[in-house]
Amino acid sequence: MEMERRSVVYDAEGGDDHERQGTVWTATSHIVAAVVGSGVLALAWTVAQLGWVVGPLVLLGFSCVTYYTSTLLANCYRYPDPVSGAVNREYIDAVRCYLGRKNVLLCGCAQYVNLWGTLVGYTITASTSMVAVKRVNCFHRSGFSTTGCNSSGSTYMVLFGLMQLLLSQLPSLHNIAWLSVVAVATSFGYSFISLGLCAAKWASHGDIRGTLAGADVDAPRDKAFNVLLALGNIAFSYTFADVLIEIQDTLKSPPAENKTMKRASLYGLSMTTVFYLLLGCTGYAAFGNDAAGNILTGLAFYEPYWLVDVANVCVIVHLAGAYQVFAQPIFARLESYVACRWPDAKIINATYYVRVPGRPSSSVPVAPLKLVLRTVIIMFTTLVAMLLPFFNAVLGLIGALGFWPLSVYFPVSMHIARLKIRRGEGRWCWLQAMSFVCLVISLAASIGSVQDIVHNLKTATPFKTVD
Repeated sequence: MEMERRSVVYDAEGGDDHERQGTVWTATSHIVAAVVGSGVLALAWTVAQLGWVVGPLVLLGFSCVTYYTSTLLANCYRYPDPVSGAVNREYIDAVRCYLGRKNVLLCGCAQYVNLWGTLVGYTITASTSMVAVKRVNCFHRSGFSTTGCNSSGSTYMVLFGLMQLLLSQLPSLHNIAWLSVVAVATSFGYSFISLGLCAAKWASHGDIRGTLAGADVDAPRDKAFNVLLALGNIAFSYTFADVLIEIQDTLKSPPAENKTMKRASLYGLSMTTVFYLLLGCTGYAAFGNDAAGNILTGLAFYEPYWLVDVANVCVIVHLAGAYQVFAQPIFARLESYVACRWPDAKIINATYYVRVPGRPSSSVPVAPLKLVLRTVIIMFTTLVAMLLPFFNAVLGLIGALGFWPLSVYFPVSMHIARLKIRRGEGRWCWLQAMSFVCLVISLAASIGSVQDIVHNLKTATPFKTVD
């Protein structure tokens, strides 16, 4: 079965069964497209919960841990040698080679649930930005005191889902580098606009608002849950390990893929960390403890309305591209499984060509399996987003559940197995200590996110987005 063996169809010189043309810059664009997404919009609120001391330190800490573990994971792209070994095209394949089959199920659940959860979060965020565009324009035309400017995000979630149905017919990450470049350009666009709006708001009153300990609430219990939710949001903002191997698989060789990927991780995470610190701290200085959960949609800015509109449109375009970066590994795994499960079914494995009207010499390939399976996945994702439209809580839960197993535990475990680090050595103790601390943070952040979702379910209406 050729599809079962596809992760090791490589020779020692880096040749493979598909053409790879990726460079450090295309990989960097994929990383930024995957990392700088919904999380950047919640950074002002996140820093507000942690305060001026802990907030920036936590952002830097997560950045350092993510970069370090991403370098460990980049060395696991090939097995057993990181330069000349056989290639693992997907994260789960690397886990199988280095840690054995007993870890494959846990890895698969963690990776694909996290990937799918990210799609839910992106759908919520995109619809929230669409609603914000309509609301800002309504306020500009009718005045801020008018009623009737608010609307449900369900319709916009459906529109975003239809957009993803079209983009999902693109073959794979190898064919959507242009989409990631567009996504990166728009991410810079709304990041700079958000930063500029926050800076202007800060300059308008001239005070550095906020406190060293962060926002105060009536009950210490609520303060603790908000801090945990903030940690989950930061974890979500930095997670990209679940697509790192797939991104690395787009890189041409030589130079060695692991070296290129480490550079791309450094460039991508450095750029995002700078944005995170600037936007989080500037937003907190501007709004203090009243910072909105979503800086572009949470009633923070209405004027200049056209600039707020441009920023929200950039968010929508960026998430459209980032959605595909996270969705393609899910599509590839499910389509591979179905094709291997029924290898002789022509309706599943066949590709048909449909002629383009008015252009007899042109045709469009249509694969029934890809068309049906991807449509079902996107429809289900959109439905779940409509049922749980809680921006901050969903992002925090996704980040909390995915950060430790994918960004820390498996990279650390594979690194120990690859170098044969013995139990009790200094390096082993340091790596396990780091993993344990990250586990505790992830569990605590999960508790805070679940509590917020439960609280919102008691008071919110399904199919209506909550900032």
